Amino acid sequence: MKVAHAAGELEPRPRAVAPGTFDGVHLGHRRVLEAAIASRGELVPTVVTFWPHPRIVLGNDVGLLTTLERRLELLAETGVEETLVVEFTSELADMAPEAFAAEMLAPIGTRLVVAGADFRFGRGRSGDLGVLERLGLEVQRIELLEGVSSTAIRELLREGQIEAAARLLGRPPEVEGTVVSGDARGGTLGYPTANLRLEPHQLVPAFGIYAGWAAGHRAAVSIGTNPHYGGHERRVEVFLLDFDGDLYGRRLVVQLWRRLRDERAFADEAELVAQIGRDVEEARGSEPPV
Repeated sequence: MKVAHAAGELEPRPRAVAPGTFDGVHLGHRRVLEAAIASRGELVPTVVTFWPHPRIVLGNDVGLLTTLERRLELLAETGVEETLVVEFTSELADMAPEAFAAEMLAPIGTRLVVAGADFRFGRGRSGDLGVLERLGLEVQRIELLEGVSSTAIRELLREGQIEAAARLLGRPPEVEGTVVSGDARGGTLGYPTANLRLEPHQLVPAFGIYAGWAAGHRAAVSIGTNPHYGGHERRVEVFLLDFDGDLYGRRLVVQLWRRLRDERAFADEAELVAQIGRDVEEARGSEPPV
């Protein structure tokens, strides 16, 4: 998939454009994308997306389901041919809908706009698909999937409801980060973990111990403050089963398959190690939720 960061980087071609933030690329998003992709042959399936997230730029706190890098990977997997990443700024937020269409959609050759029936854009969210029709564009309104939204998925993950979130995403939820040095305490216990540095604004699910998958291996994942050692800083630590290698500096996308238990302190280190062993065996026997 070709990725552009300015409209001028895309050749003007007849396009079916799906505009939106697409945080999480969930089942509702995929319904929109599939409609755009269905026009392949006559029109180029294209996404126009925004980064940073518009609500963050406007001063709201949003836990992101995906980084931009991961969002682009997921979009590419759907079959979208080209994506324009538009830098979202306060100036863009204040742009009249007609100006947005003239500056972002017209130059790349947009013929058809495919979006959810509730799609809004432009100053004060005053633009809708009707505005685009009046500007001479063909539009295709996609009915929403009831109960499926990025907001709903965020709430489920904050509650630790991994399987329910996976059903709305159509795939396991993920956390993503770069492996950095930690306390190296896991190695002394026999379970060396990869400590993840996450990007700002990334959503972190409810604290606890999870079964999951990363780098081709089943994983036991700890999200929380490590209360047994009196920790206060939030950590995301990943133990890869049957893995022997160096992960420092590597980007790691971690699927979460199932929440195993709450994090807690133990009577002594031997009890902690025994519980970690049970967590690892549960992770070994776990399967993806969808």
